[in-house]
Amino acid sequence: MLTLLLSHWMGRPVIQLLLLSLATVGSARDAPQNLRDFYDSVRAKGHCSNELASGFYSRANGPNTFSYCGDQLSSSGVIFLQGRDGALANMDVDCDGVAGAADDGRCRYSLSPDVQNVTTFRDLVAGYNKGVKDLNPYVHPYVVFGNAPGTRGRSGWRAFDPTEHGMRPLSVMAVVCPNRKVVYGIWGDTNGDDGSKPMVGEASLSLVTACGGPGVTGDNGIDEDAALFVGFTGDEAVPGPDGADWAAKDFDTFERSIEALGDRLVGRVGTEDSGASCIVKPDLTGAAIAAVVAALVVRGLR
Repeated sequence: MLTLLLSHWMGRPVIQLLLLSLATVGSARDAPQNLRDFYDSVRAKGHCSNELASGFYSRANGPNTFSYCGDQLSSSGVIFLQGRDGALANMDVDCDGVAGAADDGRCRYSLSPDVQNVTTFRDLVAGYNKGVKDLNPYVHPYVVFGNAPGTRGRSGWRAFDPTEHGMRPLSVMAVVCPNRKVVYGIWGDTNGDDGSKPMVGEASLSLVTACGGPGVTGDNGIDEDAALFVGFTGDEAVPGPDGADWAAKDFDTFERSIEALGDRLVGRVGTEDSGASCIVKPDLTGAAIAAVVAALVVRGLR
């Protein structure tokens, strides 16, 4: 009855988009205590001691004081983004990939004119043979992590390749929202060199929506530099073709399919440094993947 009334007053196309948007919106979950403690300690410390790469921007009109941080790389096998004076990163919206039937209009061209119909790891996604050609920003909670080398001769351009420190494409990541809730996602895209500055702090529409609600769009993310992006090293962080529901039709279904792996990986965070490295040296398969990634990053795909 409500649908009929709204259709009468608002027009059927509008209500159909509204209902589709509500149906595809997911929400973040309570973060485990150790992850909340890690979030609080990172903000309280206020800076990174082991900068794997620095000089990045969270916002175009802000400072270039953001780094890929390896403070717990050896002890916990994690890489995270951090700024200065307690800042983490904001959450810009990435609409790249193939939208499909879940498209509710929040990534339309007028809102996201720089959208591309391809993500960095498209070929790997398609190679899983799950009937999915690429990631879907409305369904797959993917993180944009890593920065392509500059190809335009700009002085001071900063780059970072997470695979050089043990991360794997399509591995599970954890994102702690500004409200200290968590969303599990995957490393699914990289920052290209098409902008004026090397940026960090971006994730798919579905992931940012889980943190910020249905008002999130292609040009309206979360401005506060208070999101903690955490990547995990090693092959065990990769769900592979059968460890995630790549053909899921909505965010909740996909995120639930990687929840158990996400919980296991988050269990690493906050452990004491034993001096042992969590980085897994690539075998032949890992080396092949790394070669593919290197080629894609050079091409600057997003």
